[in-house]
Amino acid sequence: MHAKTGDKVVTHGRTVGQKDRVAEIVEVMGKNGEPPYRVRDDQGHESVLYPGPDSEVKTGGA
Repeated sequence: MHAKTGDKVVTHGRTVGQKDRVAEIVEVMGKNGEPPYRVRDDQGHESVLYPGPDSEVKTGGA
């Protein structure tokens, strides 16, 4: 998985009815765009994320 600052990480819900979580990448902490990423969710909470197989990166304005 490769990303850059400003991309979005979408983590899909694991159970029926659970919403996907979307966070903006504010810092790429790994080498060459690789995880971990510092992300900010829509409520302003920041955390460090190591995306799993249920996550995908959306580039640009996606």
